[in-house]
Amino acid sequence: MNAVAQPRTLDIGIGGAWVRLHVDSPDFIAAMADRFAGFIGDVAAPDHEFDVELVPPRPRGEDAPDDEVRVVREGHSWRAQRGDFLATWDSRTRRGHARIVASPYSLDSVIRILHTLLLAEQGGMLMHASSVVKDGKAWVFTGVSGVGKTTISRLAPPGAHVLTDEMSFIRPRDDGYAAHGTPFSGDLGRPGENLSAPIAGVFLLAQGPENRIEPLPQAEAVRGLMANILYFARDEAMTTKVFDNAIALAARVPVRRLAFLPDPRVWDLIGDGA
Repeated sequence: MNAVAQPRTLDIGIGGAWVRLHVDSPDFIAAMADRFAGFIGDVAAPDHEFDVELVPPRPRGEDAPDDEVRVVREGHSWRAQRGDFLATWDSRTRRGHARIVASPYSLDSVIRILHTLLLAEQGGMLMHASSVVKDGKAWVFTGVSGVGKTTISRLAPPGAHVLTDEMSFIRPRDDGYAAHGTPFSGDLGRPGENLSAPIAGVFLLAQGPENRIEPLPQAEAVRGLMANILYFARDEAMTTKVFDNAIALAARVPVRRLAFLPDPRVWDLIGDGA
């Protein structure tokens, strides 16, 4: 009796962009299917394809791998590298190769870097931010680590949908911008919901003695956005795009500062400030 063929490919879709992985390891495929649960599908034509080569981690006692991320472009080719991965791909053929440690964290990093570049070209961004959908509108909350992105997600009222408490996928549309769910999680420890909604506002979070929303001058809003957009490439043209995208977002979507207490009533203020 013939053995059942084990899967060797995995399609991961985030924000409508599909990446197909070719991996010669059914165990890794199964583990990543669980890791990206809710964002797995089977598409006829993925946007990008990667042949993935798995390598063992360095033996204990050896020098720790370099943690610095390097992303550079050479013509139509991109190269992303860190101590635990090396990925290259061609922007014309949308095919690439990734040599990674057999770890979800390494694969996460490669996929995030790819999406930062794709979104930058499309006028969007991957932002270090949580995002929540309430009453059909998405609210994005950004700021430095520890300022409360996960907390405000936990405080969301019944019926709200958490798209992510860690990495917000933001893409322009004809009437503004949309936030999409991502599988990348922070302290909540679970992937976001795979849905999207128009963005009603972006809040730069701050801790304070009371719940308060403050308007921001556009220049300060842009600086706040830029400080939290994920971007790794050492490429002048792409850096300019990222800056222009932040300016465009601040011009079309309200960007304000939100000081809040860890109390669910902050969501009443968010609704009132729409």
